[in-house]
Amino acid sequence: MEKGFEQLVSWQKARKLNIEIYRISGLAEFSRDFGLRDQIRRASISISSNIAEGFGRKSNKQFIYFLNVALASCYEVKSQLYLAMDIEYVEKDEFEKTYRLCDEISKTIYGLIKHLELKVKTDI
Repeated sequence: MEKGFEQLVSWQKARKLNIEIYRISGLAEFSRDFGLRDQIRRASISISSNIAEGFGRKSNKQFIYFLNVALASCYEVKSQLYLAMDIEYVEKDEFEKTYRLCDEISKTIYGLIKHLELKVKTDI
């Protein structure tokens, strides 16, 4: 099987985040808070989806755009994790573990954006 976006570390980590977000948002009270549950799931899915979609655009400028959308969604997940912890849907250790994964994802996305921006500049 030929690999494309699946080889990107940011997408691989985002895939792990999706699983973690689905797991924690499926627990107890969190699972019954349909608004927050669905919003954090959508934001998480947006990260991996935008990385994949941007990769498929075959243009560095468009890829950068979609990576920025993915990065913004990563920050959205972080904010929603704070709320989930504040209203005691997740324990502090669970919050920290998931937040760290978001941090790793945002750093890899940011690095990829900077790499692609350099390529765009040299292509001119």
